[in-house]
Amino acid sequence: MKRITLLGYLLIATATLCAQHNEKKDSMQSFGLQEVEVLSTRATETTPIAYTNIDEKKIRMYNAGVDLPYIVSMTPGAITTSDAGTGIGYTTLRVRGTDGTRINVTANGIPVNDAESHTVFWVNLPDFASSVKDIQIQRGVGTSTNGAGSFGASMNLRTGSMSLQPYTELSASAGSFGTHKETLKMGTGLIGEHWTFDARLSNIASDGYIERASSSLKSYYLQAAYYADNTAVRFITFAGDEETYHAWNYASKEEMQLYGRRYNSCGYMYTDDNGKERYYNDQTDNYQQRNYQLLIDHHLSNRVSMNIGLHYTKGDGYYQEYKTGRKLVEYALTPFIYDGETMKKSDLVRRKAMDNHFGGAVFSLNYKDNRLNATAGGALNRYTGDHFGNVLWVKNYIGNLDATHEYYRNQGTKNDGNIYLKADYSIASSLNAYIDLQYRHIGYTIEGYNDKWNDATGTLQQLDIDETFDFFNPKAGLSWQINKHNRLFGSVSIAHKEPTRNNYTDGKLHSQPKAEKLTDYELGYTFGSNRIHAGVNLYYMHYKDQLALTGELNEIGEPLADNIPDSYRAGIELMASVELPLGFNWEANATLSRNRIKDFTEVLYDDDTYEKWEIKHGETRIAFSPDIIANNILSYSNKGLSLSMHTQYVSKQYMSNAQQSDHLLDAYLVSNLYASYTFNLRGTKSITVGANIYNLFNEEYENNGYAGSGYYTVNGEKTRYNYAGYAAQAGTNFLGHVTINF
Repeated sequence: MKRITLLGYLLIATATLCAQHNEKKDSMQSFGLQEVEVLSTRATETTPIAYTNIDEKKIRMYNAGVDLPYIVSMTPGAITTSDAGTGIGYTTLRVRGTDGTRINVTANGIPVNDAESHTVFWVNLPDFASSVKDIQIQRGVGTSTNGAGSFGASMNLRTGSMSLQPYTELSASAGSFGTHKETLKMGTGLIGEHWTFDARLSNIASDGYIERASSSLKSYYLQAAYYADNTAVRFITFAGDEETYHAWNYASKEEMQLYGRRYNSCGYMYTDDNGKERYYNDQTDNYQQRNYQLLIDHHLSNRVSMNIGLHYTKGDGYYQEYKTGRKLVEYALTPFIYDGETMKKSDLVRRKAMDNHFGGAVFSLNYKDNRLNATAGGALNRYTGDHFGNVLWVKNYIGNLDATHEYYRNQGTKNDGNIYLKADYSIASSLNAYIDLQYRHIGYTIEGYNDKWNDATGTLQQLDIDETFDFFNPKAGLSWQINKHNRLFGSVSIAHKEPTRNNYTDGKLHSQPKAEKLTDYELGYTFGSNRIHAGVNLYYMHYKDQLALTGELNEIGEPLADNIPDSYRAGIELMASVELPLGFNWEANATLSRNRIKDFTEVLYDDDTYEKWEIKHGETRIAFSPDIIANNILSYSNKGLSLSMHTQYVSKQYMSNAQQSDHLLDAYLVSNLYASYTFNLRGTKSITVGANIYNLFNEEYENNGYAGSGYYTVNGEKTRYNYAGYAAQAGTNFLGHVTINF
């Protein structure tokens, strides 16, 4: 990674000098060139779905160090979470209550979601926002896209645009909890009328609000682009390198009362003679991800264009953790004699690792005239991933311990292909019809041994998964531009989603999870004028066979996600923005929703006998789905000064589908203040200094966690108990920042 980065910057520096002596550097304006754009998956103003665009100006305003989910956190229905409590490290995004495994993410039309888990590990893309030009978030099923099925939302990222002129940008941030970020960006401008080169190098580090929840994140972005009259080609490579201390255990309310809100049990080894808890220093997650994209855009005529994207992602890494009192046989180790006693259990350090490859191609052929905008496209991708584990150390172990000895290994292989045809046709001057037809085929296998021990068989869990799925995902709708200011739209969309890796590895050994189906109904209205924009959107999302935790356990005691026959999400999204006098602007949005499982049966187990207890709850709330999410943004801008106050309210939400009061995340109201001032000094294009104050009013809240239940029997009477862990978030904290442009 260091060699690639150094070489890239040498090329950038050399090319920048050449560009400064290039007398024809402005000639690009005569070509009418277009940047490489894989836009076939994006919605337009006549597409009958709900979406939000976030431009580069807003991205830059919020991008002082937090992960990308926090930059989009004020869009309708969005909630962010952070293990470390500061928005840096392991963070997640939910939209309309759907988690990251159900949000499709693409960068330049290329799938970003992990092919097996279906989620995006934003920690592997540190400071990617610094290379993003704009973002579109589509809510609901959205338009046909590539990669993991969009099952509640999709996020389409476009990386940075080209610059005609050479530039250098230096930015730095520093603030609470030892957080700091340094970013260097450079570009050559136009060279020889056809070429541009751009680069970014970033470093982010934070101690985290939660104890020991540190992050050390490094990344780069390199782009070489060629532009001709009708063709544009970009080669992009970007990479992330992360080391993050575990903070995913969270803390119970009892632990917070005893040890404080920042308590972190991850890595606990023992309590010494002085009563001090000792922790394992290397309880860390370590991962490197390198991405390569070749994007080609060619205009065959004024009406016809084509896009091709080739991509490859290489990921490898591991996490290691201290485990207490583990059975040696589970790790393919033999008992040993220590101090005259046969040791069948011992403390140990294990490492669980991954080595994966993901590559393929996406394409689209686009036609556009005065009445018809049509696209035929698709993708073909292949993933292979090895999962394996080693034991690095065993307490008091007698004998030779080979740190390269594997105690489990399995491999997943996934082939994923789709084709689609979508068209937006102007039936009349103000009425557009939209149709979108997609066929998707998935083949998925997992072979080998998992890391979970099965006491019944006396072996590790054996995996022999061989599944295929064929999905047809139709979408149709109408958009009516009533007049210059008013638009009405409606659509019906169907989506399918295959199970994730965990649905197989944590499922029952002799039954397989089924695919899920979503039917999404959307009806919206928008108003727009020079100063006022407003909108309302109604949605009803009906799920068939949604996979959700029931409380049941599989054969080896792991929580089981099972297909729930009938569930839904229904809501109304309200949006408004007003340009006020004297440089003020006001924006607000709110999502009011009802998220329910129609007939939920919970399964609990006796602690001693493992006897089942089925509890029929009837209709219950879907976990992690608040009824109200509201955002308010008041901003001011004048002569280089920019101020913005963001406030988000999230109502209570349950962390399990059983709707238990002990599983509740309380409602919270959090405000952030953003302030910056831009000015010029001799020798620079601009200088911006500012400060972001997060959780301005020091709200004490948690935005994530886990929950479960069990029962015990006394004198034949069942008694239920509940448990939960909570992700505490930081109180008032800040980041100061400065950006210098040359």
